[in-house]
Amino acid sequence: MLKAGSRAPDFTLPDQNGDEVSLSSFQGKKVILYFYAKDNTAGCTKQACGFADLFPHFEEKEAVVIGVSKDSVASHKKFAMKYQLPFILISDPELYAIQAYDVWKEKNMYGKKIMGVIRTTYLIDEQGIIVQAFGKVKAAANPQQMLDQLETI
Repeated sequence: MLKAGSRAPDFTLPDQNGDEVSLSSFQGKKVILYFYAKDNTAGCTKQACGFADLFPHFEEKEAVVIGVSKDSVASHKKFAMKYQLPFILISDPELYAIQAYDVWKEKNMYGKKIMGVIRTTYLIDEQGIIVQAFGKVKAAANPQQMLDQLETI
């Protein structure tokens, strides 16, 4: 996991509509950048729906919400439509951003060791600096946690 105070690594990857999105294009805005394992799984769905429910509050604070997983553009599109997600979902099957943000780790799944995304959320300021980094976040609580954190910067 990257540390608070470091520059957020830039990336350019496709969103759920297939449009290229660069983190640097959000310079001047606060960014909630969250990494999750897989579309349509219980925890990831709770987290995404939580961000969707609170989205108007993030907009009021001029903060952008971006979710990142290794799922395909098509998977993200279905996920976003199914749950009416109003924010950006980034497709990273080649693990460019996932590895740059140091969230690709060994996990223990039902007694078997596998590589996967560790649920992690970064709060990035208007200058592209990581202000807060939260690892192994609780999916359901994370959206409110991040809204609360916006009050601190």
